[in-house]
Amino acid sequence: MKRLSYPFAESDVRALKAGEAVLVSGLVFTGRDRFHKHFADGGRLPVDFRDGALFHCGPVVVKEKGVWKVVAAGPTTSVRENPYEPEFIRQSGVRLVIGKGGMDGATLKACGTHGCVYLQAVGGAAALTAACVKRVTGVHFLEEWGAAEACWAFEMMDFPCVVAMDAHGVSLFDAVAENSAAVLDALRGA
Repeated sequence: MKRLSYPFAESDVRALKAGEAVLVSGLVFTGRDRFHKHFADGGRLPVDFRDGALFHCGPVVVKEKGVWKVVAAGPTTSVRENPYEPEFIRQSGVRLVIGKGGMDGATLKACGTHGCVYLQAVGGAAALTAACVKRVTGVHFLEEWGAAEACWAFEMMDFPCVVAMDAHGVSLFDAVAENSAAVLDALRGA
């Protein structure tokens, strides 16, 4: 298990290999559909993502005694962000993109070119992920977009993920698709 701490150094990120388990600690920002569309339309980024992490997540966050508390923070399906992610990686300098379900070849290429990885978070374990959020340090676009689409700033500790797409052009999702196709071909030929 490798440990990654914010700010995420490009050399550490480039050393990761697909299939490795990692624990992410430090500042992580959320961003989903509205965030990506805002960026694609030329909107300003509310924070500096350089050497940072973008988590595809629509968390459930409540305010208790004036303090934000994360109740659930499961990953959202990343494929929806395929049209935007390569350019976001290029322009922002982000090092970690975290979500579920994988992303396309253009994002994989951008990871290699710019020193980024796509991390698979555990889907269906939103309470487990919420327990990794030690505190909310800020929120942007809450009034405009609502809690699920807002850009939250989380201070995280030991957030478990798997390197699903590395900076060397290896995607676990491609490997699974290739293996599945080979098994299917073998079954058809049997």
